[in-house]
Amino acid sequence: MQSDLRSKVMEAFSKAEGEFISGQEMADYIGCSRTAVWKHIEDLRNDGYILEAVRRKGYRLLSIPEKVSANEIQLLLETKSLGRVIHYEESVDSTQKIAHSLANRGAVEGTLVVAEEQTTGKGRLSRSWHSPKYTGVWMSLLLRPKIPFYEAPQLTLLAAVAAAQAIERVTTLQPEIKWPNDLLLNGKKITGILTELQAESDQIHSVIIGMGINANLTPSDFPQELEEIATSLFIESGQLVSRAKLIAEVLMCFETLYDRYLIEGFTPIKALWESYAMSLGKEIKATMLNETVIGTALGITDAGVLLLEDKQGKVHSIYSADIEIPSNK
Repeated sequence: MQSDLRSKVMEAFSKAEGEFISGQEMADYIGCSRTAVWKHIEDLRNDGYILEAVRRKGYRLLSIPEKVSANEIQLLLETKSLGRVIHYEESVDSTQKIAHSLANRGAVEGTLVVAEEQTTGKGRLSRSWHSPKYTGVWMSLLLRPKIPFYEAPQLTLLAAVAAAQAIERVTTLQPEIKWPNDLLLNGKKITGILTELQAESDQIHSVIIGMGINANLTPSDFPQELEEIATSLFIESGQLVSRAKLIAEVLMCFETLYDRYLIEGFTPIKALWESYAMSLGKEIKATMLNETVIGTALGITDAGVLLLEDKQGKVHSIYSADIEIPSNK
C-alpha cells in the first residue's frame, strides 16, 4: 500500500512537469488528506528527494536522490594522495568519530570519511551541525603533518581557504570567511570546519579536519532556529550542485595549498585567507567567555589569532570567540 501511494505521488510530480502542484491537488490525485500528503513529502525528503515547498503554490520536485559513492568521487579526483582512500557511509553519528577510529588503526594520510547523513554532527564549541541526508557535503579528512604542535591551528585556516576556492570553482558564488573558519554567503553560513588533534606531548599523530558544506538544502530543510543564519549553495545560486564534484574540488584545492604550506610555511596561506576575510578593516564584536571586545579587525597572526584594535588603540589578541559584524558597519 505504501509503495502504491509513493508511486501516485511520483506520478503527480511527473504530470506537473517541474511546476508547482498544490497540496490539495496532490491530495485529490492520490486520494488522501493534505496531512497525509505532507507526510509523504517528508518521507520523500528523508529518502533524499529535493523538494521545494512554497506557501500558496504547493510543492515542486527539484531532484531525485543523488548519492555520493566513493567510486564517483575518485573518478573525479585529480589529487595525488588526498581522497585516494575513502570510507563511505550512508548514515553516521559523526564522520569525525569514524576518522579518529581509523587514525588510531593506522589509516594513511589523505583518508577521507564521507557520509550521506550525520545524526550528531558537530561544529566549533561543541555546537550541533545540521546534516540532513543527501543534501550536503559531510566529511572528515585525515592528515599526518610533520609540523610542530603549535602550528596545527593553521590547518583550520588552510581548510577554509580550500573550501572557498572550491565553491568558487564549482559555482558562480563568492564566499567570504568569517574568522576563523566559517564560510558565509550574503551573511549566512554555508560551511563549517572543525579541526581536532590526536597528539602526545609535542608530537602530532594526526589532524582530523571535519567539514560540512550546505550544498543542496532547500529552505524547508533547515530547522526554524537556523532559517535566518544558514543558507545553501542551491538557495544562493538557484542551481543544484554535484556533491561528488564539490568534494573532489575541495580535496584538489586543499592538496595544492597543503603541499605549498609544507614547503613555504603559513605566509602564502595567510595572505589567501585574508583575501577572503569579511571582517578585515571593519568594526566587529568578539564575545569571549569572560569579556567582550569591540574593535577594528587588523588581520591574523601566523598562529591564526585575530587582532582587534579598540578605540583606545589597544590591540587585542582573540584566540576563541563568537564574532559579530554590526549591520550598520
